[in-house]
Amino acid sequence: MTEEQKIIEIIDKLRPFLITDGGNIEFIKYENNIVYIKMLGACAGCDLIDITLKEGIEGAIKEEIPNVKEVINVNSPI
Repeated sequence: MTEEQKIIEIIDKLRPFLITDGGNIEFIKYENNIVYIKMLGACAGCDLIDITLKEGIEGAIKEEIPNVKEVINVNSPI
């Protein structure tokens, strides 16, 4: 299994928790050890998006794939 496939698998496991809160997540790409995702629905405008992104999603991915440097939400200004 490639790192990208593993990342998609992790995101798929996290998705039901986001859907419960009216949100969702879309995998965009994995490039140069950075995961690009798009937060959707209620997650896109939530005040807690940074915590969800960094502590929840990024933490879960880095735990399984130490090569990942960062997870970036493409909705956010860079």
